[in-house]
Amino acid sequence: MIEVREISKRYVDILALNKISFTVDKGELFGIIGPDGAGKTTLFRILATLLLPDDGSARVNDWDVIKQYKKIRKNIGYMPGRFSLYQDLSVQENLEFFASIFHTSIKNNYENIQTIYEQIAPFKNRKAGALSGGMKQKLALCCALVHNPEVLFLDEPTTGVDAVSRQEFWESLIELKNKGMTILVSTPYMDEASLCDRVALMQTGRIMEINAPEAIIQKFSKKLWAIKADNTYHLLKDLQSFQHIDTCFPFGENIHVTLLHGEADMNDLRKYLQEKQHQELTITTILPVIEDCFMDLMTEDILH
Repeated sequence: MIEVREISKRYVDILALNKISFTVDKGELFGIIGPDGAGKTTLFRILATLLLPDDGSARVNDWDVIKQYKKIRKNIGYMPGRFSLYQDLSVQENLEFFASIFHTSIKNNYENIQTIYEQIAPFKNRKAGALSGGMKQKLALCCALVHNPEVLFLDEPTTGVDAVSRQEFWESLIELKNKGMTILVSTPYMDEASLCDRVALMQTGRIMEINAPEAIIQKFSKKLWAIKADNTYHLLKDLQSFQHIDTCFPFGENIHVTLLHGEADMNDLRKYLQEKQHQELTITTILPVIEDCFMDLMTEDILH
């Protein structure tokens, strides 16, 4: 349903996309995972035919994003990262307006939006600008679905949304996927990667890895520890100064650490930290999550 081949895009001196390639199968929930500045929004704008690539090609439902952009626009749903509906129109008025653009009606496609719309129906007469962040995103998703698109593009749909609304939003996406819709979604939240069928881990305009989330985690071959002490900042600084450290990244109250192979063990590190007089020190062996894999791939990418 989506085919991207060697797509590149430059903004003056910034290479936003550097020979990006991937495919998305029909009925797949595919995630583009990466931090701000990775190039996700530029990629989505190209696929939604809002921006021209400098090099490479892309097709959506076998239509070329440049030559057949009008066909693509009629058959996709696009939800940009920034809320872009008419804030002075009500929920109902926004939905009716977007349905009319595609020469359809809410009634004709109500089945597509019913589950999501029922959550915002009590506020159907409220202006969109007065909705909460989570409700705004649900309204935007309804507007993107009201014409029954074949492919759905969602650019960071849960950024700035509370945890409960995030969970409800993803439940809606999984329900849509189970009905056969093809979904391409981007997010900076690594925990959302596990909800996708496959993900592309993206950094500074390049894709570092594409695979199922569990397959990416299984490829993490290093021994990983979570370290915690009473002063996280000083702990991080001392860990970074330890000569046998391989990687060292803060994760909430813990710091995730790997050591250079064969040069030291955790007993050496524990002794070093005790000499630095860290109190309430705990060191625990843990299993990696997708964020550990992302940071490891990013480190390797920088070194090479």
